[in-house]
Amino acid sequence: MSLACLVHLARCSGPNVVRSGLFRMTPSFQHDCHLQFPDIRRHLYSPSDKRHSNTRFDADSSGRPTTWDSFGIWDNRIDEPILLPPSIRYGKPIPKVSLSKVGCASLIGQRKDNEDRFQVSQITDNILYFAVFDGHGGPEAADFCEKYMQKFILDLVAEEENLELVLTKAFLEVDKALVKHLHFYPNVPGMNAGTTATVALLRDGIELVVASVGDSRAMLCRKGKALRLTVDHTPERKDEKERIKKSGGFITWNSLGQPNVNGRLAMTRSIGDFDLKNMGVIAEPETKRVSLHHAHDSFLALTTDGVNFIMNSQEICNVINQCNDPKEAAQRISDQALQYGSEDNSTIIVVPFGAWGKAKSSDTSFSFSRSFVSSGRWA
Repeated sequence: MSLACLVHLARCSGPNVVRSGLFRMTPSFQHDCHLQFPDIRRHLYSPSDKRHSNTRFDADSSGRPTTWDSFGIWDNRIDEPILLPPSIRYGKPIPKVSLSKVGCASLIGQRKDNEDRFQVSQITDNILYFAVFDGHGGPEAADFCEKYMQKFILDLVAEEENLELVLTKAFLEVDKALVKHLHFYPNVPGMNAGTTATVALLRDGIELVVASVGDSRAMLCRKGKALRLTVDHTPERKDEKERIKKSGGFITWNSLGQPNVNGRLAMTRSIGDFDLKNMGVIAEPETKRVSLHHAHDSFLALTTDGVNFIMNSQEICNVINQCNDPKEAAQRISDQALQYGSEDNSTIIVVPFGAWGKAKSSDTSFSFSRSFVSSGRWA
């Protein structure tokens, strides 16, 4: 999108958009605009202009909420500026995703310890990092990933443009580093510890890349519907089962009818679990890349199986869509999982996108009578 196009969009949108503070410009950009379009100051807000109201919901004191819906782009219940360079590069307005707006929650549930870990950070000027790790057999593997996964990714993005390759290499390198770490400290418990890992990178506010091992999940809410970005790595999957058997492993079922690798592990991919590496349990993630459509995409949710086991993806999507902000949404999901009977640690990250709030409805209701067959592990 050219400079002229962006200015035309701002003109067509009327004063409500520019007064909302979303169309913000650097001084140099304002200068360039003024040279090319002398009358632009009549259309674009500058800090010295008089503002009619200090509320983003009624910027012109008209009594009508001001949202990006009037611009035909995204809802503005979370007030964020656009990212100008990516917007020009991709040819459409792209809102900034602020880490301060991201919601996170983690409950211990009925377990003795909370072995879930999560992270939210900005690793470069244009890349945001979100991750959940669900440890098992002790917290050592999850702790290690929490501490070092971001570092491996940061080192790799400096030399590799493809974020799917970056995440794949990072997962494998973290796994190798973990086994060296545990061998270096032989008295440290955890040689059989492992963890799931679901990591999302958001570049330029529009390129979303997800990588995952285990049964933690990533889900995108698009037009109010849950779009799964990951597939659980369980022995129920034919391709995963065949790899385990070819490697010399075997599948057994516990008293609840859940399959396990060698009678011990409920997943076929993980970081750690080194006693099962020769049995086909690998740390190589499956990856997925999507381009966000901020007019339709409301949020990204990363969840551990304490949530997924008891709530399916659309239920999670519906509950979040009833909430006023991502922080409230994260807390409500973790609380809801506990109320529904989840005994595991329950962790969730909610990252808001441009369409946050569009899918909100008062019609959704939930029953506390749960059916495991319809719950998240099978949905």
